[in-house]
Amino acid sequence: MIALGCDHGGINLKTAIIKYLDERNIEYKDFGCYTDDSVDYPIYAYKVATAVASGEFELGILCCGTGIGISIAANKVKGIRAAVVSNEFGAEMTRRHNNANILCMGGRVTTEDDAVKFTDIFLNTPFSADEERHTRRVQMLKDIENGVFTTD
Repeated sequence: MIALGCDHGGINLKTAIIKYLDERNIEYKDFGCYTDDSVDYPIYAYKVATAVASGEFELGILCCGTGIGISIAANKVKGIRAAVVSNEFGAEMTRRHNNANILCMGGRVTTEDDAVKFTDIFLNTPFSADEERHTRRVQMLKDIENGVFTTD
């Protein structure tokens, strides 16, 4: 299941993504926001990130004005690898090489059509766990998060 969230700057993208998910019968939960009234993006980043980090949801998608603020907030939650993408290659590589678990996009810099394309790519690209270098690097990210990283 997919966890969705946005602030007022990303509601147009979230609406387009919901239509895409509905058309494909992909299960999701919408954690808000639900209008274009100004709200604080960390609230929605936290709701989606904690839902993904808990394992209740496989992946998350977050949208704000640029994708940047909401990704920074989501990445504060242990276990989250949220990535802002602005093109198809980034949407693929953030899953394939970084095993990102939250896709972030910006409603002021990404078209609805592109957001749907990036979502499709993100949801359908597997992590390349069979390539040791990518698994090693994701483990390094976890080690940094847990305060046990070493450069030796």
